[in-house]
Amino acid sequence: MNVDISSALPEFIAESRMLLQDLEASLLRLENDGASADADTVNAMFRAAHTIKGSAGVFGLEPIVKFTHVMENVLDKLRENTISIAGDLVNTLLVCCDHLNGLIDALEKHEELSNAALDARALELTTRLRVYLGEAPPGKGTLPVEQTVTVESSGGSGSEEHDYWHLSLRFGRDTLRNGMDPLSFIRYLGTLGEIAQMTTLLDELPAAADMDAESCYLGFEIDLRSAADKQTIESAFEFVRDDITLRILPPPSHLARYLERIKNLNGDIDRLGDILRESGILTNNELDDALKFQETAPNPATGKSPLGEILVSQGMVQQPVVSAALDKQKQLREHKAQEARFVRVHADKLDALINLVGELVISSASTALLAQKAGDARLHESTHVMSRLVEEIRDGALHLRMVEIGDTFNRFTRVVRDVSKELGKNIELLISGADTELDKTVVEKIGDPLMHLVRNAMDHGIESAATRAACGKPAKGTLRLNAHHDSGSIVIEVSDDGGGLPRDKILRKAVERGLVAEGQSLTDQEICNLIFEPGFSTAAAVTNLSGRGVGMDVVRRNIQALRGTVEIHGEEGRGTTVRIRLPLTLAIIDGFLVGVATSCYVVPLDMVVECLELSPQHLQETGDHNYVNLRGEVLPFIRLREQFALTGETRRRASIVVVQHAGHKAGLVVDELLGEFQTVIKPLANLFNRVKGVSGSTILGTGEVALILDVPALIQQAAAAHGKDARRQRVA
Repeated sequence: MNVDISSALPEFIAESRMLLQDLEASLLRLENDGASADADTVNAMFRAAHTIKGSAGVFGLEPIVKFTHVMENVLDKLRENTISIAGDLVNTLLVCCDHLNGLIDALEKHEELSNAALDARALELTTRLRVYLGEAPPGKGTLPVEQTVTVESSGGSGSEEHDYWHLSLRFGRDTLRNGMDPLSFIRYLGTLGEIAQMTTLLDELPAAADMDAESCYLGFEIDLRSAADKQTIESAFEFVRDDITLRILPPPSHLARYLERIKNLNGDIDRLGDILRESGILTNNELDDALKFQETAPNPATGKSPLGEILVSQGMVQQPVVSAALDKQKQLREHKAQEARFVRVHADKLDALINLVGELVISSASTALLAQKAGDARLHESTHVMSRLVEEIRDGALHLRMVEIGDTFNRFTRVVRDVSKELGKNIELLISGADTELDKTVVEKIGDPLMHLVRNAMDHGIESAATRAACGKPAKGTLRLNAHHDSGSIVIEVSDDGGGLPRDKILRKAVERGLVAEGQSLTDQEICNLIFEPGFSTAAAVTNLSGRGVGMDVVRRNIQALRGTVEIHGEEGRGTTVRIRLPLTLAIIDGFLVGVATSCYVVPLDMVVECLELSPQHLQETGDHNYVNLRGEVLPFIRLREQFALTGETRRRASIVVVQHAGHKAGLVVDELLGEFQTVIKPLANLFNRVKGVSGSTILGTGEVALILDVPALIQQAAAAHGKDARRQRVA
């Protein structure tokens, strides 16, 4: 039966990218930790490369298999401490990860994995890797020669003198009849190493009268000093495999190595025989023999004899190794059971589910409205229960799309490393709040703005080591990425301990470009915000990283497109902090519905602090000023009727909805308070992109459209208007 595995290719691509990301992160930890690196880090790197190679082999992706095989060999030597973390090894392996990422990208785009450019790159990198394997790069016109295994001199002392492979070998009766010479196999065995001792066994030799000249009665006990593995030694007897009984015991020094390999095994292997075979202590032939013996000689009391007992009794494997393998088997099965609790779902299916839940929320609101108009108590109670269940379904569906921001943050470890070397600066990246969750869609779209901010901080913000020393700062600069939840939003901060924002230089540049009038008075925050103006830059020279003034305005536009805000704070000589505030989700939110004239608007519920009645007395006190006294605190407000130029009857008793964002408060004057409302966010058409104070729309249960208010923009507008009023009063 032909099985089409091409449908599984997207899963291979996704898994390979995750493994390469993990491999890169491990390499960066390895570079930082050096000789004190945790063995688990090295083992994780080897497993990642091994998994990619094995999976690529299933799909017949030979360029990936061949290249990853060489990487795997280097990582294997690294985990066995044959080579050390020195020189350019980490950098070479990081570049190899980049090459593999390029191959994966080509695979996803259905491009050829083998072309002149890719092949040349692969040859260059494998040549660099083979240096760590002790292999000289092949010269032109040379042919590969058969390698012979060399052994160290036996002139050592102590236990090393007896650190031999021990072979217990008995030839079958028909060996000679089949045209095989036992001594030829012994001589070939000598090419794999040095036969330190050999004893000929004659216990099966019959009396002279019963001896058959064509039968073989010989057996040998051999001590072999060799660097070959068990499979290679066994293959020396491949042509007489069915006519001999062979047991190979490894040198005592190998026992710890096998135990370590068993400990480091990972993946889908969970059978004892496979664990021992993958660790190298059991060959394929030995496993087949043990399984046959298990079938033909069952235990009369318990049925099948345990495979471990058979292997030990037959002398194939030592008991400590079997015990370690059984422990590993238990661990792998528990891990497999844990993984079985998770299901990988394609993002498109999840998005479709969220859309359906959104339509369900709208339909539920319509049903509740009809039930209320009908005046049937039982129907109203039923729709209330349904609305509660729909709300739980909504929360559950949205939670499925929540991911930790840590994966996005960790990508910048490599960026900081490479850019630091390019700039000749010593910069350390500190990450906190990596477990903070937000919508997957937001995570995907925040990557580019964060990249601008990180590179800008390293290029413009953090000074050179000499400059920092002159300022009394540590030579190593610090860049921080932090995330946390605040009032239903997520706050992401990019901070550095560099030179800060040069206030006078920014203001002077703004005057030169006509952004600010000469002599105009600006607050420190307003000066800082000039950084986000299109084309604004204070860089003295253009570099590969920055200086063209095309970064920070793009950051602000991209974040505003996510219904977020960005602000920058900096003090000259003390560093800079860029603070991004984003909604947790872009799909469905809890809203507070208000009415103004004949229109309805939605305020995000997590931004609503309280609601107040705006009485005629309050209106008289405020006069022409748009602010009220809120328990001794000045509260600026915006009249939504004036904001959106609405006409219609004005109510005698309006209300103020007090909203808060990023520590700032403002009031929204409305005609009616209509209560909480599950809001399915619908994007506005491009025609409405420039409408101030509106961030989206939703559909009410009546089928009417309600606009979602952009609270951060309205708060900023209210604060600005209040500031102008205050300045006019001071002038007066």
